Amino acid sequence: MTRQRQREAPYFRWQALEWFKRAAAALAAITIVGAIALLVYSAALPARADASGRPHDLAPFAFFVRPAPTPTPTPQPILPTPIPTPVIPRLGIVSGHHGNDSGAVCKDGLTEAQVNYDIASRVATEMRQRGYTVDVLDEFDPRLNGYRALLLLSIHADSCDYINNEATGFKVARVYDSNVPSQEDKLVECISDRYAARTGMHFHKNSITPDMTAYHTFYEIAPDTPGAIIETGFLRLDRAILTQRADLVAQGIVDGLMCYLSVRVVP
Repeated sequence: MTRQRQREAPYFRWQALEWFKRAAAALAAITIVGAIALLVYSAALPARADASGRPHDLAPFAFFVRPAPTPTPTPQPILPTPIPTPVIPRLGIVSGHHGNDSGAVCKDGLTEAQVNYDIASRVATEMRQRGYTVDVLDEFDPRLNGYRALLLLSIHADSCDYINNEATGFKVARVYDSNVPSQEDKLVECISDRYAARTGMHFHKNSITPDMTAYHTFYEIAPDTPGAIIETGFLRLDRAILTQRADLVAQGIVDGLMCYLSVRVVP
């Protein structure tokens, strides 16, 4: 190595040392500025909450806080679908005069109330066998107030006195100021048609009275419960079929009820 190179070597080492010092100082300055910027930025962030919903104590440094893990939802047991309780359709049968008075009375002591109850009981038995809940109701039964059912039929019989040879046959009517006229008209029509077909009796239209069309029970039941009243026959001239073939009479009524229930009009 020449003397000139020997004199220049310390100078180069000094320059390299100065360059490294300046680079180190610049890197330190950049690191400090970056750290300050991160602290300012994190202080401006809202505090992160832990799993319980409470903010961390180090809210100003929330930037450095690892977020709480999202809890895994607990699987809920699959419950069986409840089976709805079936609603059994309900019918109301009023046994005319029962629990109140005798109704028409024959000379031998036979009463209308007895005949009505026999027929009403037979009708109820037949309809129950068809899957209906049937209430056999008294003439002034307290259950009639606001009574709701698919229908209500009041069963009666006509006079036991001799009127004339035309006093025979049956009749069916509804209340004259009906709230559900289309339903009650269909109920009357079905009972009239099927009862005549089953018993062979004729419809005695001319003897329908206000006692039938303004029958008290029609104003006690719920307004949307269709109602009708039937006079099954005259206790004088139709006595034989009403007492000796009560099963046939009851079947005629059942036929009429089933006719209505199969095509009843829903308002």
